[in-house]
Amino acid sequence: MVVKSLYKNDAFEWVDIQNMKYENILEISKQYKINILHLKDCINTNHLPKAEDLGEIKFILARISSESGNKFLNSINDISTKVGIFIKENLVLTIHRVDNERIEKLSEELQNGTFQAANPYRIALELGSGILKSYRKENINLLEKMEKIENDIFTKTDSNSNEIKRLYRLKRRASLNLKLLSISNEWVNFYDKLPIEKIEFNDLKDTYTEVMSGFEYLNSQSTSLISLFLALSDQRNNESMKILAVYSAYFLPITFLASLYGMNFQEMFGIDHEYGFYWMLGIMVVIVIVTSIFMKRKNVK
Repeated sequence: MVVKSLYKNDAFEWVDIQNMKYENILEISKQYKINILHLKDCINTNHLPKAEDLGEIKFILARISSESGNKFLNSINDISTKVGIFIKENLVLTIHRVDNERIEKLSEELQNGTFQAANPYRIALELGSGILKSYRKENINLLEKMEKIENDIFTKTDSNSNEIKRLYRLKRRASLNLKLLSISNEWVNFYDKLPIEKIEFNDLKDTYTEVMSGFEYLNSQSTSLISLFLALSDQRNNESMKILAVYSAYFLPITFLASLYGMNFQEMFGIDHEYGFYWMLGIMVVIVIVTSIFMKRKNVK
């Protein structure tokens, strides 16, 4: 466990805890007077986002977008990591497992004085905004991947199984992000209960609406692209079968004649004739020519 005081003035202190373990919970609970169960929520791997008004303490548990090391993408744990925010009049306590770029950047802004009128609630607001913006970045990244896959589908002449795998993975990731954002509505709306400016809450809500609509679009587009890919694959397969059918039309009569005369009956036409073999070859050539003329007139390619 790593505990840092990221900012402190006469009015409040911002304390950041990274990689808190179960054995540290009791110590943190006593020091900052926070219920043990809420601290456990911060390190419970499968806990969903939420927000609670605990009277003196406001508690927000959100999930920030993160890269996945799991290729199967089975749950929201594979695309995000938790950030717990405890807010008091004189304290902001953040708890997270991995490095958080927004926390580090906000801490620097506080230290060099570029973040004005700092208080616990505005810090919590900036953290919430940073969490939502991480999904905006994820949405842009997935859109770029989808455009590349779409370009590959239309420019390549043959179907590739890797493309459908890439599409499925992209759709799966978009669906999980959409699910996660849907259940994040509670903590986003919770900011309206905090003593912040209405315009600041509206800005946060607008960011939430933007990323939600972005993933809804991405999810629908990836679904359509999968259907389009399968349709194109079927069309290419049909083209291959069509070519085989055309060749069959040429060789089926010829094969029939060859099989018929392969039975070696004495009564067959031309079998004892001096030029019988050449007559058969001529008939086969005529059949091919007639079939070819027929195919051209029917515009069969």
